[in-house]
Amino acid sequence: MNEDRISVKNALIKGDFLTKLSAVIMGAGIAGHRQIVKGAVILLLEIAFFGFMISTGAHNLSMMPTLGTEAQGKVWNEAKQIYEYSAGDNSQQILLAGVITCFVIAGFIALWVLQLRHSYKLQKMIEKGEKVPSLGKDVKNLFDSNLHITLMTLPCVGILIFNIVPLVYMITMAFTTYSKEGEHLVLFDWDGLHQFQRVLNMNGNIGRQFWHVLAWTVVWAIFSTFLNYILGMMLAMVINRKDTKWKGFWRFCFVLSIAVPQFVSLMIMNIMLQPSGAVNVLLRNLGLISEPIPFWTNAMVARITIIVINLWVGIPYTMIQVTGILQNIPEDLYEAAKMDGAGPATIFFKITLPYMLFVTMPYLIASFVGNINNFNVIYLLSGGGPTYVGDTAGQTDLLVTWLYKLTIDQQYYNLGAVIGIMTFVILTVITLTTYRNSSSYKNEEAFM
Repeated sequence: MNEDRISVKNALIKGDFLTKLSAVIMGAGIAGHRQIVKGAVILLLEIAFFGFMISTGAHNLSMMPTLGTEAQGKVWNEAKQIYEYSAGDNSQQILLAGVITCFVIAGFIALWVLQLRHSYKLQKMIEKGEKVPSLGKDVKNLFDSNLHITLMTLPCVGILIFNIVPLVYMITMAFTTYSKEGEHLVLFDWDGLHQFQRVLNMNGNIGRQFWHVLAWTVVWAIFSTFLNYILGMMLAMVINRKDTKWKGFWRFCFVLSIAVPQFVSLMIMNIMLQPSGAVNVLLRNLGLISEPIPFWTNAMVARITIIVINLWVGIPYTMIQVTGILQNIPEDLYEAAKMDGAGPATIFFKITLPYMLFVTMPYLIASFVGNINNFNVIYLLSGGGPTYVGDTAGQTDLLVTWLYKLTIDQQYYNLGAVIGIMTFVILTVITLTTYRNSSSYKNEEAFM
């Protein structure tokens, strides 16, 4: 092990006076080791941090344990003949401010570590007689050897502000009473794991709804993913046959459905399949039915209808994905198999399907995850209906549409946060497990 490696431990033990001083006065070591401007900037950031903590941050952290205790006051003013309101605590703002403060503290700790290590690095350079880079040299490196840092800084900051901070804020909601239950929309408190218990308890109302929705979500994802994949691949194989004429025309016909915005197609299908819609009216006029088919009022029929419509929407995408792959399968493999007496079924299962699965496994996993989160198809076709299981979830609701209803429509923000966490965990486990056990990940060299 390298005893002189640049680490916080070595900086604190083997660092000179300036390096050790930067553990208290940030930037002192960097400025003392001939990078004055950089050291001054870091010192200003330290001053700004402590100024923030004294003025706001410490108060934000002190409010986190209770999330506020003072409710809004309402007093009748006899002289003015009006109600006067006194501002109370807003738990939502307190929680958000606390989360942001925690991120600021984490950023300060990261800056402390980086500047301490950098000071020790500069110390080692001076001890070896190396020239310390000037400010101009550092700026030049940001557009040369360190260009990746320059290009990635803004996207990383954006991800932190618009993805990670809101995600952590949402996760913290799962441990509170933040919902319309008990009028806890303005002033709420920590609730521990109670909401998780409600969701996972199969004997409770919310628990029954969760497991029902989860089961349908998995069934929907399996059918919609693999039927789209298999039928799309079969369609691509039929069109790609040597004997098929007008290949470009047939591809154009199926690709045309992709050109129409999906939400337009789904809304049209929803209207057409209503009890008084075009499909039921046409079938009655032809004498094929006496009563309207309950496309959206019968749970089983609604589910089958959604899966079939999703096939119409999704098969062209799969066809496009696999067409190029089919054209790149070596013809020598097919000719050798035919010479050995293999039939079409054997050729498909021994050559075409393994090759397709190897190349398209990442796409297949992405499609499965996308279908679990397929908000548009469910919400625009059935709205999660027809009937409700309990009082919040419908028979065709997926986890994502149920989450939308819990938060936007019914204001169960804490339960919505729990469902969001559960969905994330399920998707992460499925995605990582499937991909890491696929031939695309493990046996690329052996396959090739």
